[in-house]
Amino acid sequence: MSMTTTHSSPLLEERRSRNRLSMILTAFWMTLCRDLVVTGREFISFLIQVLLQPLFLLFIFGKVLPNIGVAQQSFAALLLPGVVAFTIVLTSLQGVALPLTLDLGYSREIDDRLLAPLPVSLVAVEKVIFAMLRGLLAGAIIFPLAYWILGSGYQVRTDAIGILIGIMVFSALLGALLGLTLGTLIGPERIGLMFSLILTPLIFTGCTYTPWSALGNLKWFQVISLFNPLTYASEGLRYAMLPLVHGQRFPTLDIGWIVLALSGACIALGIVGIQSFYRRVVS
Repeated sequence: MSMTTTHSSPLLEERRSRNRLSMILTAFWMTLCRDLVVTGREFISFLIQVLLQPLFLLFIFGKVLPNIGVAQQSFAALLLPGVVAFTIVLTSLQGVALPLTLDLGYSREIDDRLLAPLPVSLVAVEKVIFAMLRGLLAGAIIFPLAYWILGSGYQVRTDAIGILIGIMVFSALLGALLGLTLGTLIGPERIGLMFSLILTPLIFTGCTYTPWSALGNLKWFQVISLFNPLTYASEGLRYAMLPLVHGQRFPTLDIGWIVLALSGACIALGIVGIQSFYRRVVS
């Protein structure tokens, strides 16, 4: 009897572990699907929210200014990667920060999610993945939108698709983790101030509108931009998107440094964001 119990005990433990893992994965998937369904129901408002600003940026800076001679015709090609990076990062950031700030507010709507059979860290991971999907969708829509607006000014190489997708995923992860960090560190009463004090410098020092190499005459500003992770997202997309000129790549930051900087930023934000999320929800 005792030997039977001894041999069956590891089997029972293994079966319980498998059942628990299956339950966690199912709960994670169902939570993610619920968020996706909600976004699908609000798809039109989602498109308006994330695409209105990029649309006007592309139209004014990529179409109007070159046509009236204020900017060069090639400026649209330099602008597009920055707009894609900015859209992905900002959409992913907002997809976490705004809902999370409300969830952690006085109503404590986050408690509904915590009732699911998920570890607290996976609740945060689900929010990050959901925001990443929103950011990637918004970034992908920019390409046909730019093709329609820019016409002949639309110039995107097609021989670096793998690098392009990789940098887009990195950008979405960066924005989502930044949103997780800000959403857990800043209260709902300061959310408006956050967007004024953080997002505006983030956008304008992130090489969204100009390549990093073009800032050579403003060394101090060029150095400051290196501390902005959006710079590496913008430069990475320029590396992958800008066509070759006489067989030469457009000068950007080295792709190795880009990947290293994005990886470091994501790791740092991930650690801080998940830890601060855990402290907020268990307090």
